[in-house]
Amino acid sequence: MTLFPDFTTYTLQTAEGMIHLIKGGQGFPLLLLHGYPQNHVMWHKIAPLLAKDFTVIATDLRGYGQSFKPQGQSDHRNYRKRVMAQDQVQIMNQLGYDQFYLIGHDRGARVAHRLTLDYSEKVKKLGLIDIAPTLDMYQMTDQEFATAYYHWFFLIQPYPLPEQLILHNAEYYLRHCLRSWSHQPDAFTEEIIQHYLTCFCCQETIHSTCEDYRASATIDLIDDQADRARKIQCPVLLLWGKQGVIEKKYDVLKLWQERAINLQGKSFDCGHFLAEELPQQSYEVIRDFLLKDN
Repeated sequence: MTLFPDFTTYTLQTAEGMIHLIKGGQGFPLLLLHGYPQNHVMWHKIAPLLAKDFTVIATDLRGYGQSFKPQGQSDHRNYRKRVMAQDQVQIMNQLGYDQFYLIGHDRGARVAHRLTLDYSEKVKKLGLIDIAPTLDMYQMTDQEFATAYYHWFFLIQPYPLPEQLILHNAEYYLRHCLRSWSHQPDAFTEEIIQHYLTCFCCQETIHSTCEDYRASATIDLIDDQADRARKIQCPVLLLWGKQGVIEKKYDVLKLWQERAINLQGKSFDCGHFLAEELPQQSYEVIRDFLLKDN
């Protein structure tokens, strides 16, 4: 089965390494960024629909999927969201796009947030799926959050502890993440799970994804603190799952109102993986937001 009919696969060179992506459709460019522990395939249910109105580009972030996976540096700066955002800007420049729409889920949403701050002239509209601001989530940590988001504190432990523990049974770990963070039992077919397993269950990916989280708990917090007063200038769409931690722990709109001047939001009756749990609803809301004059 072809997951992305009429899409073309590319691997493009950035200043630091190769980024894997797919591209299809026609219209104004739309960049889709995935989350943990996935890759661009998480968009397989809605990217072909969005391609009716937009030129859709879905990449694998540095450290994920088939993109390059550098060994983490001692201060984790090569997995800083600032450099992960820079990768994406370079890719869009190579494809000939000076401006684009941007939608990110989970880790991809955190990269998208940083990209929009650092390259405000590039992003015409921004969508953030199932996140609250990273700095707030760490500063508001309590027992309930730490229990639900245990992986935030597990993955940031010094190398190689989490890498070795995940490698011991990476398939069990990944299946547990997909199952426990979703609320729709049929969201993931076995075919899709096998794809995620193929991409995730290797030493390089597991290390790189740990480095993503280590950066978020260190150098990214410094960047976020420095930019706390800066507001996103473009229109922002927030989407999150009613059955997930974000709904239970945070006033999502209020937190993001401190960081954006033009904001709208909506929750869906699902867990963390909106694009795979409720793809039709996700597609319709994203499409309408992007096509509407703001």
